[in-house]
Amino acid sequence: MEDYFLLDQSLQPEERLIRDSVHEFVSEVVIPVMPDAFEKAEFPRFLIPKLAELGLLGLTLPTEYGGSGANCVSYGLVCQELERGDSSLRSFVSVQSSLCMFPIFSLGTEAQKKKFLSKMAEGKCIGCFGLTEPDSGSDPVSMKTNAMKVEGGWLLNGNKFWITNASMADLAIVWAKTKEGIRGFIVEKEFKGFQQNEIHKKLSLRASMTGELIFTDCFVPDENFLPGSEKGLSSALSCLNQARYGIAWGAMGAAMGCYETALSYCKERQQFNKPVAAFQLIQKDLVDMCCEIIKAQCLNLQLGRLKDNNQSNFAMVSFAKMNACREALKIARQARNLLGANGISLEYPVIRHMVNLESVFTYEGTDNIHHLILGKHITGLDAFV
Repeated sequence: MEDYFLLDQSLQPEERLIRDSVHEFVSEVVIPVMPDAFEKAEFPRFLIPKLAELGLLGLTLPTEYGGSGANCVSYGLVCQELERGDSSLRSFVSVQSSLCMFPIFSLGTEAQKKKFLSKMAEGKCIGCFGLTEPDSGSDPVSMKTNAMKVEGGWLLNGNKFWITNASMADLAIVWAKTKEGIRGFIVEKEFKGFQQNEIHKKLSLRASMTGELIFTDCFVPDENFLPGSEKGLSSALSCLNQARYGIAWGAMGAAMGCYETALSYCKERQQFNKPVAAFQLIQKDLVDMCCEIIKAQCLNLQLGRLKDNNQSNFAMVSFAKMNACREALKIARQARNLLGANGISLEYPVIRHMVNLESVFTYEGTDNIHHLILGKHITGLDAFV
């Protein structure tokens, strides 16, 4: 996509190198396999060691824990490129890095970091994040999953739903109610009373292994308790903020894929003896799509710089996630329309991106929730209660 405002000049050489490496990987390896993966509803697991080899799992974590020590802007650029391939791939990396490795790094003990993080960075240990429940989505305080303290550990009971990576995870970062409040636990797949089920018949994020986690008197030893989670629900929300930041970039990657496909198609498609791109209304749509992508990229880049300088806050992240998902979905729908009947064919990436974005628009905080977060920030009045 043309760099109209020369944003590349704002990137550091290392940031460009990371972005370009992932761009090549996505173009040559990911995009060719995603139509079949989407149609078969299978995650292409052979990509996991390749993601690890590129250093994309735990990208921003220190090298001593298996990370690459990259900055937040680099992570955003990676998410943008991965979702240009498919939302399921960016979701996998986002969950592994932001929702599993990050809480172990920021909330865990040194022993937990040494036990899990390097293996996760190598793609040899896959994680999932258990917060959402069948009756508890936007209101996590209403969760029913609970943990009771017993000798040597905790007994976990309840279930989590719509969990990315659930069916193939080696561990789950699980949030549960205790007498002291909501706390976090590392639940390993070998633990007795822990069951993982896959959710089928999805029409969005089909290549993502989404599932359910069930806990029936599941014993979690004390060494798997996340001590930093004693801050309560805010600990879980801090993880979500990491993921939401990546989604803001990722959604624009899907939008870029749709825009580039529509632009190429409209320049080649002939109707009434000329390319359809020569028609005024088609050009208007293409220009609108291009403008929203560039605006979001500028916003995302500024947010990344603020994060790298420890100047960002949760409201900024909500702003970026809300804006990117809303505009990306609009762009995907415009592109689908511009391709006509071909817009629903998996020979083109547009319909795949469009239906995936329906989920991206909703998860990690719905559009309405982000509006209310920003509404409270702007007015000082809490509309949640």
